[in-house]
Amino acid sequence: MNIFAKIYLRILNLVESKYIIYYLSVVSFLESSILPYPPPDIILAPMTLKHPEKAYYFAFICTIFSVLGGLIGYFIGEILLQFLLNFELIKPESVTYIKTSFNTYGIWAVGIVAFSPIPYKLATITAGIMSMALLPFIIISIITRATRYYLVVSLIKAYGQQYDQWLKKYINHLGYILIIVIALGAWYAS
Repeated sequence: MNIFAKIYLRILNLVESKYIIYYLSVVSFLESSILPYPPPDIILAPMTLKHPEKAYYFAFICTIFSVLGGLIGYFIGEILLQFLLNFELIKPESVTYIKTSFNTYGIWAVGIVAFSPIPYKLATITAGIMSMALLPFIIISIITRATRYYLVVSLIKAYGQQYDQWLKKYINHLGYILIIVIALGAWYAS
């Protein structure tokens, strides 16, 4: 069964849609605030592969909409904290203790999550819950999201054809390995 190869080819074909830039914008926005996945990279990489001359424009779009979505995640976090406090689901003393730690290391936590494959919304919502200062949150988000997306498009521009050939050859194996890793992770966590 070549299910992962079919999905990859479908995404490559989707890139030819005249609405793809809107899909990229929406996925970038929603992934930063409410969607569990997919990361915008799965659209960004094939777009760059098909249109390398627009790669940096695509990275710019991803960055802007990801940070805007991150702001929505931040405000969701603020609302969530008020909800938890109002219904006494969390103690104010606990929030104060956690906020102290987050004020010390929060900018680095947001930066690491924003650059890594960890869902960015975890950092955005947590930053809102912890009332992280908004300006540092925005600055670190712009820097790290831009670094991530510009790195992706730069690598695809430089090694895209080899990457595409390699991926077409091994994508099914990688897909099944990923499923096994997720299943093992879920089993270990439970």
